[in-house]
Amino acid sequence: MARIISGVALVLAFAVLLVPLAVYAGPPVVKALSGTPAERQIAVPSYQRPPSELSPNPVVQPLDPAAPLPDPAALAAALDAELALAGSGTVSAVVSDALTGNVLYERDPDAAGMPASTLKILTAAAVAATLDPGSRFETTVHAAQSGDETVLTLRGGGDVLLGSGASDEDAVVGRAGLTTLAREALQAIGDGAGTVRVQVDDTLFSGPALSPAWSEADVEAGEIAPVYSLAVNSAWVDESRQAGERTDDAALAAGDAFRNALASAGSGAGITVADGVERGALPSGAREVASAESATVAEQIQQMLLVSDNYLAEALARSAAAASGQEASFEGAASTVAAEVSRLGVDTTGLALADVSGLAAENSVTAAQLAQTVRKVLTSGNESLRPVSRGLPVAGLTGTLQGRYSDGAAAGLVRAKTGTLSAVTALSGYVTDADGRLLTFALVARNLDGNTAEARGAVDAAAAVLAGCGCR
Repeated sequence: MARIISGVALVLAFAVLLVPLAVYAGPPVVKALSGTPAERQIAVPSYQRPPSELSPNPVVQPLDPAAPLPDPAALAAALDAELALAGSGTVSAVVSDALTGNVLYERDPDAAGMPASTLKILTAAAVAATLDPGSRFETTVHAAQSGDETVLTLRGGGDVLLGSGASDEDAVVGRAGLTTLAREALQAIGDGAGTVRVQVDDTLFSGPALSPAWSEADVEAGEIAPVYSLAVNSAWVDESRQAGERTDDAALAAGDAFRNALASAGSGAGITVADGVERGALPSGAREVASAESATVAEQIQQMLLVSDNYLAEALARSAAAASGQEASFEGAASTVAAEVSRLGVDTTGLALADVSGLAAENSVTAAQLAQTVRKVLTSGNESLRPVSRGLPVAGLTGTLQGRYSDGAAAGLVRAKTGTLSAVTALSGYVTDADGRLLTFALVARNLDGNTAEARGAVDAAAAVLAGCGCR
């Protein structure tokens, strides 16, 4: 039993290291135990007896609001040493105390420029504030008779994490499966459907599918693709991965997967499925015959932050735009993100967004705006924002930070969103320092020329300083 209790304590301690308690008020981690098991009548060594209470654990407890703050001068000396770039480039940085909002370190905090993928912090906060984090996107199939044919319309509802196989309720990518939709649709229309023809309705999103702000090189590299209201795993050609080549028409690709699943399921029942897939609006009078729900909005936000999925970021923001009464377009998404971040209390002076994923060169965001958004997410009483703080990668362990901090410095302590382009590298998130003070930070190096890797190392080292430094 002692080993069990010790194991529980270790697990809890490790959980605190991975996810520092991001607010100074909230439910306690460990509740008092009530009741005492009955003692056996025979002699039992004390070490074999079940405990009546847990031993005090100094690690598993809320952060102490009286923990000392880093001395700004000592902190500046340590950070300046790490952020001195040997090559080209400039660094903007802000470090703040999460509890009070006091700025402890700043370096050109209002210098605006490309934030790279750290922009997804603003996007995630806006989506979480607009959409119910527990809600799900629904992909539906509708049937309409047309002569001796049955037209099945696959209608996109904003889920771009569809799977081509069976629905997997335990998954985020592929929770809604096109094979399951096909089987349910065939069962609903029955044997007298005649030839089945498939079309795709992707009219939920409006405007151009491909942004003129994106470089052709990024599109060719698979960083992004034309955005539609349904896609198999964010339009990646190999749906088993979160990288590689993307299809240039994710809606029709999803339709093809659905059509192939129909043909496979219908072959044994004598149902003929016509070749090809067309794009078209839902016919008048069509009846719904199948539906599948996505993972929750909260889970999709976390997925987007974890792997830095540009396609998912753009799709989520369009759904948020539609929910807020704006067009589900690039302009509507960018406007929604800016408006919601401002509503959170972030000073958005000078903020300019050409997309919401961070690829566009025209994006202009300051380190101060990044750090303020992180703090608002951590300290707001709005529970809807919690998926944002929980979705940030963990240094050395998860997502885009899994391969960084391999030397152990700050591994498991720093939680942050990465951002990397050819001339930009950035890191923004939060960390609990050695004295138990929760700090928010944004570190952005811009105008790099061939020294992006070195600048990323400097940014990582600066975050490690925050984790290990009491700095007094």
